[in-house]
Amino acid sequence: MQGLPSITIVDIIDIFLVAFLAYQIYKAVRGTNVLRIFWAVVVIYILWQVSSLIGMRLTATILGQFISIGLILLIIVFQPEIRKFLLMVGTKTSIDGDNIRKRFLFWKKSVSDQKSSIELEPYIQACMHMSQSKTGALIVFIRQNEVGDIIRTGERIDAVVSSALLETLFFKNSPLHDGAVLVKGNQVVAARCILPVSSNLSIDPNLGLRHRSAIGVTEQLDVISVIVSEETGAISYAVGGEIHHDVTPVQLRHYLETAL
Repeated sequence: MQGLPSITIVDIIDIFLVAFLAYQIYKAVRGTNVLRIFWAVVVIYILWQVSSLIGMRLTATILGQFISIGLILLIIVFQPEIRKFLLMVGTKTSIDGDNIRKRFLFWKKSVSDQKSSIELEPYIQACMHMSQSKTGALIVFIRQNEVGDIIRTGERIDAVVSSALLETLFFKNSPLHDGAVLVKGNQVVAARCILPVSSNLSIDPNLGLRHRSAIGVTEQLDVISVIVSEETGAISYAVGGEIHHDVTPVQLRHYLETAL
């Protein structure tokens, strides 16, 4: 009788790394359709194995052909999730609550807060005024990632930010009021930009396209979205795929000072 195989420290590290990677991937895709598709693939694979064992040659052949091209199909189907996962790994910074963190792969390290060099008063004033008048708005603050693809969907502005400029851009009769305004530092970069819409199933179904777009862009890029609801005038912000509802101008200022 042969003894049990020995387990070395390398095996333990190997198991730990696989479990850790699996957990990180799960966190990246939870709330989406990816898990359902994954379990469908598992079921098809099990059926293929069972049909091969019991001699169902026709079924095994069909499922085998499907399995043989399964990797290519998975890459096509999971392209948005793969992109999100790689962006998460490659992003240098992240925001966790009010803390700025440096990221190396999955590990995060807190860094000391620095006073923002961005003049936030125009943004806060514009959000206050648009909230009072119930003017719908979506402002995206660019941080680390390149957003050239999104900028090209809108109109280039390249102007120094001011409260009046932001309110004019989002005025309902303005030709640029639809879509998002992208800003970086003290500059308005572009307006009427089209953002990716989040497919997260856990999002409140009562949220409209503006809020879903605000969440969606933060899932894929290192940006912060600030939203003013056209229906209620409520101010919200989204970061890292999560939205924070009904914040006051003071709370918004405090968060932006920390995050930017």
